[in-house]
Amino acid sequence: MKKLQTILTNIDYKLIGPADIGVNNLVLDSRQVGKGDLFAAQKGTASDGHDYIPQVIEKGASCILCEIVPENIPEGVTIIQTPDSHKALGQLASNFYDNPSSKFKLVGVTGTNGKTSIATLLHRLFQKQGYKAGLLSTVRNLIADREEPSTHTTPDSINLNRLMAEMVKEGCDYVFMEVSSHAIDQKRITGLEFDGAIFTNITHDHLDYHKTFDSYIKAKKGLFDSLSENAFSLVNLDDKRGLVMVQNTKSSVKTFSLLKPADYKGKILESHFDGTLLDINGTELWVKLIGKFNASNLLAVCGAATELGQKFDEVLQQLSCLETVDGRFEYVRSNTGVTAVVDYAHTPDALKNVIDTINGIREGSGQLITLVGAGGNRDKTKRPEMANIAAAGSDKVILTSDNPRFEEPQDILNDMMKGIEPHQNIKTLSIVDRKEAIRTACMLAKPGDIILIAGKGHETYQEVKGVRTHFNDKEIVSEFFMLNQINIQ
Repeated sequence: MKKLQTILTNIDYKLIGPADIGVNNLVLDSRQVGKGDLFAAQKGTASDGHDYIPQVIEKGASCILCEIVPENIPEGVTIIQTPDSHKALGQLASNFYDNPSSKFKLVGVTGTNGKTSIATLLHRLFQKQGYKAGLLSTVRNLIADREEPSTHTTPDSINLNRLMAEMVKEGCDYVFMEVSSHAIDQKRITGLEFDGAIFTNITHDHLDYHKTFDSYIKAKKGLFDSLSENAFSLVNLDDKRGLVMVQNTKSSVKTFSLLKPADYKGKILESHFDGTLLDINGTELWVKLIGKFNASNLLAVCGAATELGQKFDEVLQQLSCLETVDGRFEYVRSNTGVTAVVDYAHTPDALKNVIDTINGIREGSGQLITLVGAGGNRDKTKRPEMANIAAAGSDKVILTSDNPRFEEPQDILNDMMKGIEPHQNIKTLSIVDRKEAIRTACMLAKPGDIILIAGKGHETYQEVKGVRTHFNDKEIVSEFFMLNQINIQ
């Protein structure tokens, strides 16, 4: 329990009622409110928390954070009125959990693609260096080695600070977190003290939420605008908006690039399915990760680790030991010479990067069979573009379901088919059932062929009409290889 008056620091508010009351918990979900809790009423995209204020008062909430003061406030309930309850909750949560982000080195990673890989690889590197580190990512949240469930790329303000408080308790020295554009726009990171931020790239995504590309860019830029002069920014010069991100930052600006002079300059010397020979700032090293996009990710990891005070030579040694992240260019090989690549690529740019990588390292006359879908109730404008990219770079294409959510799967595939040009129809199949699509791809593949299964990567579910059922791309392709007596390597 915390006294309300002790957690109101650095918040713009007007208090109606006593400040000398106890607060047991901070709660966003009205269904979870208990006696003595503080309920934060926020206006969301689907509902407005202000509508639930009468209910939470009946359930015993002692305090309400809101923008609009409710009528008929009962005695014993304190109202914290604020112009922006999203921003206020961020600071309030930080205060409630004793400002955990100030007690370790916190680095945020933002961009369209690469966030999960970079944050995860940094966590692994620092753990290998003997430090305790925390990870907040799309795939998993880790408190040193202990895993916590992950439901969002960036958790809400309350859970974010709760997890960070656990990391403090565990003795974490460093924390690496993905920072989504939604989280920045919704001010979930208000109150956090970042020691560094990394920009990967920005391409077509989330326009269902941000509406315009400029708004999407502005959201990402907000992370760098908020950094202090004691922090560092590390930006990708190979993206034309890399320097745009740091136009107004107070932080120390560092750069990485595969194409231009930069503080951390990389060059791919050799690329194979088994790994990549890289040159970083004049030093050659062999890494287990594959592709141009992974080389760029490793430059970001190298740069961030070095800016955090690690010795450059030791960082390079650790880079050579790092394994690929779950669902990011993971591959399964059969003993007949068929290779299946499972990758999370779910944006046009990410899909093109993976296809280009495969085409750059495949040998002989083997064909590329690409299987790809698009999520339901998300940005529809990228669907035909992704189909077009798949068809342009592949010998055969199978369009299929991803997570249809509440949309009709066939409607999504119809949108994707609009990106298939007439001359590409002959090499394109449309199969709604994803498992059947994977099975078909495997049956079409001949020795030396490569199957790219894109879109879901690490995900272990398929979401249809609000129901999630177990579904794992890697499991399914492995099972098919084994059932057909095609041993996997």
